[in-house]
Amino acid sequence: MPFKQVDVFTSEPYRGNPVAVVLDAQGLSDEQMRRIANWTNLSETTFVLPATQPGADYRVRIFTPQAELPFAGHPTLGTAHALVEAGIVSPRQGRLVQECEAGPIELTVTDIPGSSPLIAFTLPEPAFTTLDAAEIDEMESILGSAVVHDPAPKRVGVGPVWTIAQLPSAQAVLTLRPDFARMADFDRGNGAAGIVVYGAYGEGAEAAVEVRAFAPSLGANEDPVCGSGNGAVAAFIRDAGQVPQFGTEYLSSQGAAVGRSGRLSIAFDADGAIRVGGQSVTCIDGRIAA
Repeated sequence: MPFKQVDVFTSEPYRGNPVAVVLDAQGLSDEQMRRIANWTNLSETTFVLPATQPGADYRVRIFTPQAELPFAGHPTLGTAHALVEAGIVSPRQGRLVQECEAGPIELTVTDIPGSSPLIAFTLPEPAFTTLDAAEIDEMESILGSAVVHDPAPKRVGVGPVWTIAQLPSAQAVLTLRPDFARMADFDRGNGAAGIVVYGAYGEGAEAAVEVRAFAPSLGANEDPVCGSGNGAVAAFIRDAGQVPQFGTEYLSSQGAAVGRSGRLSIAFDADGAIRVGGQSVTCIDGRIAA
């Protein structure tokens, strides 16, 4: 079967977040998909299938080494990059529609001369749940750091559910040393995929915010560059009335704490939609056995 391994949220190989893409998964059973995803040992592996919904260009199933996900950000963008690069799908007026368990996901594809295109997904409509004081205290103990209480941390559902908290600065984000064992229990107890924190850079910095995403309950202590996590942060920023602070378009940085250099473009559209995008680069191109 045709196969690519794509580095997402970067235009420089080995600096973003990799995803494995099986470009034609017709004929594979659920068990085969699970075994392949477990074997690639990446945070996600995607399997492309023919669309079943009107208007969709293709269908994708997304697996971690342990479970299937209804939606995830960087696998969505990496899969679209792989399919466009392979000539399997072509954007219509700069747009694609991905079918997945979370429903149809609209993608925009913007060409960049001399580089890979910038592909962005429209974030599913977020759902918010407020944390109580005891949960916030426990989270601060797990993170080993105080968090900003205004705006108060919330759980944000965008397919996966992330607990979002703002820290006082980007530097505070970079120096976190969480207790992952306790965090895994905390996440399981409140039904969240993990905790995502963000902090602002000062004026004149390349990026507006630094983000880190932790998901030990899913087997990934730290996700190097997380699309859905950044989308949940953007939804939190919009809900907190912080868009004037960061702008209707801003650049998010993630991965420095684990030796990566991810860059995500975040945009708040006039109609209220949130778009999360980035460039991708293929690092492996070949075939994989069924």
